[in-house]
Amino acid sequence: MRVLVVEDEPLLADAIAEWLRDETHAVDLAYDGEAALERVTVNDYDVVVLDRDLPAVHGDDVCRELVEAGSAARVLMLTAAAEITDRVTGLSLGADDYLTKPFAFPELAARVLALGRRSRPAAPPVLRRAGITLDPARREVFRDGRYVPLSKKEFAVLAELLRADGAVVSAERLLEKAWDEHADPFTGAVRLTILKLRRKLADPPVVETITGVGYRIS
Repeated sequence: MRVLVVEDEPLLADAIAEWLRDETHAVDLAYDGEAALERVTVNDYDVVVLDRDLPAVHGDDVCRELVEAGSAARVLMLTAAAEITDRVTGLSLGADDYLTKPFAFPELAARVLALGRRSRPAAPPVLRRAGITLDPARREVFRDGRYVPLSKKEFAVLAELLRADGAVVSAERLLEKAWDEHADPFTGAVRLTILKLRRKLADPPVVETITGVGYRIS
């Protein structure tokens, strides 16, 4: 999934981003509300992890603008305030979930994954197609019962292809969902990842190239 982390404490922001990247998500960072609003107008995010107490533009205002703009991104609001009234206020602004600081990284990652499922058409928790089984929660992949070790990018690309349920996924879409905003679209990263994925999934081939359009699992 593509996640935007908005947090004005750089060390915490970087730690959240690193943890989520380890969970195979593509993560962009913004350290204030103004930068966050700029990024959401450019990139298609599944989840926005949003600190409420932000400089420049307050987190409440960021959340309000996302909702008013009709953004499909789900918002996980972070705050040091643990009072019920604070949580109610955040949720009433349009936040989808609320997590108080300090928090455990595994819980944050689990909440992000749950929100990500809600940001797109419903899909089963475990993805299956063409003899492939992918479990996002456990980060495990099997092909015809054989465990397939994948890199983070390979896992993310395969998950996106499986979620398409046989439809063609463009290279641009894969780049958007599996890489962050620093990815160079001209590096051939998607093509190289697809090649490695095919090699690891082994025969018979299941990842099909549709020339000039994209890729699909047939």
